[in-house]
Amino acid sequence: LMKHSCSSSVSEDLGCRRGEFSRKHYGSVELLISSDADGAIQRAGRFRVENGSSGENTDYAPGTWHRTDVHLENPEYHTRWYFKYFLGKVHQNYIGTDAEKNPFFLSVVLSDQNNQRIPQYHSILWRKTGTQKICLPYSPTKTLSVKSILSAMSLDKFEKSPREIFHPEIQKDLLVLEEQEGSVNFKFGVLYAKDGQLTDDEMFSNETGSETFQRFLHLLGDTITLKGWSGYRGGLDTKNDTTGTCSIYTVFQGHEIMFHVSTMLPYSRENKQQVERKRHIGNDIVTIIFQEGEESSPAFKPSMIRSHFTHIFALVRYNKQNDSYRLKIFSEESVPLFGPPLPSPPVFTNHQEFRDFVLVKLINGEKATLETPTFSQKRQRTLDMLIRSLYQDMMPDLHKGNNMLNRRSFSDVLPESPKSTRKKEEARQAEFVRLGQALKLKTTVKGDTTANLATASFCKKEPWESQSFCSNFPHEVVCADSWGQSLLVSTDAGILLIDDGQQSVQVFDKTLQIKQMNVLEALDLLIARTDKGKDSRILVFRLSAVQKDIETKKMIRSKYDCRENKLERTKGCHLYAINTHHGNELRIVVAIRHKLLLVTKKYNSLNTLTSTSLLSSPDSPVKEFQYIREICLSDPPVVMTLVDGPTGDSDNMICVAYRHQFDLVNESTGESYRLHHIETNRVNFVAAIDVYEDGEAGLLLCYNYVCQYRKVYPFSGGSPLVQPSAYDFHFSWNQVPYAVVCAFPYVLAFTTDSIEIRLVVNGNLVHTAVVPELQLVASRSDIYFKATAAVSGSPDSSSKEMSSKSSPQTPTACEKPEFPIPLLEGEVPCKNLYKIPLSNLVGRSIERPLKSPVAPKVIATTTSSGITSLPVMHSLSLSRMEIKEIASRTRKELLGLLDEPIPKTESAQKLKKVSRRQSDPKQGATRSSSSDRIISSSFEGFSEKCHLSTSSDPDTSANREESSPSSYPFQLISLYDEDIIDLK
Repeated sequence: LMKHSCSSSVSEDLGCRRGEFSRKHYGSVELLISSDADGAIQRAGRFRVENGSSGENTDYAPGTWHRTDVHLENPEYHTRWYFKYFLGKVHQNYIGTDAEKNPFFLSVVLSDQNNQRIPQYHSILWRKTGTQKICLPYSPTKTLSVKSILSAMSLDKFEKSPREIFHPEIQKDLLVLEEQEGSVNFKFGVLYAKDGQLTDDEMFSNETGSETFQRFLHLLGDTITLKGWSGYRGGLDTKNDTTGTCSIYTVFQGHEIMFHVSTMLPYSRENKQQVERKRHIGNDIVTIIFQEGEESSPAFKPSMIRSHFTHIFALVRYNKQNDSYRLKIFSEESVPLFGPPLPSPPVFTNHQEFRDFVLVKLINGEKATLETPTFSQKRQRTLDMLIRSLYQDMMPDLHKGNNMLNRRSFSDVLPESPKSTRKKEEARQAEFVRLGQALKLKTTVKGDTTANLATASFCKKEPWESQSFCSNFPHEVVCADSWGQSLLVSTDAGILLIDDGQQSVQVFDKTLQIKQMNVLEALDLLIARTDKGKDSRILVFRLSAVQKDIETKKMIRSKYDCRENKLERTKGCHLYAINTHHGNELRIVVAIRHKLLLVTKKYNSLNTLTSTSLLSSPDSPVKEFQYIREICLSDPPVVMTLVDGPTGDSDNMICVAYRHQFDLVNESTGESYRLHHIETNRVNFVAAIDVYEDGEAGLLLCYNYVCQYRKVYPFSGGSPLVQPSAYDFHFSWNQVPYAVVCAFPYVLAFTTDSIEIRLVVNGNLVHTAVVPELQLVASRSDIYFKATAAVSGSPDSSSKEMSSKSSPQTPTACEKPEFPIPLLEGEVPCKNLYKIPLSNLVGRSIERPLKSPVAPKVIATTTSSGITSLPVMHSLSLSRMEIKEIASRTRKELLGLLDEPIPKTESAQKLKKVSRRQSDPKQGATRSSSSDRIISSSFEGFSEKCHLSTSSDPDTSANREESSPSSYPFQLISLYDEDIIDLK
């Protein structure tokens, strides 16, 4: 048992410290001064310098990691909502003015979330301060009004109530508003600097570059001829060669990038300042400096460049000895933090990895620069002018009488309106969709949107990819916590211990209803809150005793066997919290209505089990806990978190949430301090997560759509200094989460059907994973969640039912997203448990030392734990003759040679007809907009190769595991929001 406890320390410590992070990985601000050859100071500036974490320990020090994950932040395929979800579809647009008489626009569409049969309302609020985007769940029985949507966006008071705009041309204007968020294509400067050059005039005067510089340019992109160039030109002349004859160009993850290379721009012997070159590179937000010479030679400084526009410099050096590149980033002080952080040391021997890292870093850097006051104020003025101008143009039309201007909600049924009005509305919708689709096509052809297919990320393994943990889990989960490699789950059938690939073991019967639990391996403790109302209690168990019962199969405990495990004074509790950083003691705060009960357990961290198990009863550790004090609050807390002070003596605090506020309560004195007040009428508290930046406490306060970071500064007497700080920041989720999990560098929000993944340091969106019927199960160490696999059904099973609910506010039958289809006779929903390893998220490669409490099986069986994906639809089973028949008839129909429809046989219903097929030479496949997706990836942008099994045919079913994917009769890949189908 002692050995078991010691081996758990690494995993336990990792779980405790995942709330620790450091901004030092993103550089430190320095005053950089440049001087001329005589030593006279020319210019000075404050820049954040990123040079890797020099002097970093090889140990797992708090806030450090040994692998950098490279992600585009706020990717356009997640943020350009109007282009993606609205344009070319039936949707509603509204106009109004707020209480300050500022005009605003609201756009709402009912769409299918990533084609996962999860209908949602996507809403965009356009204001002069920027755009706000949220998702709202769809309910066929509950109405959704415009005012309720605006209320969710914290806009409750109006000078003029919103009115609907029916003119199709509004789509063009709203697309222009969305384009103000920033360009999807980029232009970066590339400046060649010889060894010893210290001024920008010297660097810009280099007529040609070295051989290593040419190799670097070839790594960045392709050399293109400017004259006649039809792609993104980045401000270069493509008609008369006035900006040079050639340039470097590339496409990276759907973004077109043009490089302004100093040696390729026009050179003038008479002009020492090379104004023509500076005109382009000096007006680039981001510039790459390729510097020749050894590391010991004078290094480049941003103050050497005279430019008020360039905010980010990337210094690149090439080392011939080990064929590697070294990177250093300089960012103007006002630029927000952006990733990815540089590795330590920032040396890249893999040239392709270096290219990907540099391009991602520069794209993220330019996006971050647009949030600086220099650019954000200009964007706000432009947005304000566009919105006011559009408002003035629209108001005359709105004042004209229209009996459909003031619809009460989005659920008004169209067939109930007069027949003439219905026909007129249908015609308007058709014109609306036609114009939107034309705009979408024009924007795509023009290159003002990212390509659908990202060029380099399909097969990339992302850190948040899940593993199948338990298939066909039939029970309802109340709460759970990880125990080694197993999961202790409270269900409607009792408390079960589940291990990957093994049968579950019952630990407690269903008479014991656990509502909240914590498994603490290092302390040999199980803490649980049981029952509800006046009967609720806090129970404490020894894990060793529970494990002994499991191994000996002695008994399954019931509620009546746990009387000795009840903590005193905890009757009637509705919530409890423990400290995550177990210093010299374990602290438990129990909430009983408006009272807080502080209980501690002293222990020696070096000899934990000697001081606990041997000195008290072997089964119940109740006597080891002692009551400290009682603290009274004004209201019962909804959310509660313990915050460790720097000394741990008298400066520990409790963060509580109630009414419209978050408060900090001093554990020693009971004094409370206002941490954050919420102005909105309705508050949905989600979480208060204690995070520790370089050892200093901070809190992520999550409520409604908002996540607010507040740093807590203790001062004399242990009282917190609650004041606004430069370190504080906030961001908004796209959907209201019910749980938030922090795993630096990520913070994950869990909703009923998605996982939204952002970065802790800046709140930037990294990815949105669509997961049907999602339920977070446990997150103290590895993240476990429950999800329902999608089930395919008949194509016509719900078309009549849905057509009766169509209205001007919802898509018509042909436009309507696929809703969950009722189960056919004999079918049951497939609910599985999945795991996201914490070590993948935090970037540490550790070997799990804990063994499962469940005894291993004697006979080894193959499990699906290696599948790193979220649930997908079941594969279909067709015979070879059925496949040939369907493929033949589908091919004829696509070629226009078949007038009669495909018969609705059982096999034909499994594979719907494919329409609007167009070839894609790059992928060697065929693109389809089929309404029923046979298989779909749960993560957008991540491709998954699947096949249709042909088990009835011995030739195709044999040796399937050894066959290549190309040998399957059908190969389907899900990319972005379209299926690419290769009919072999």
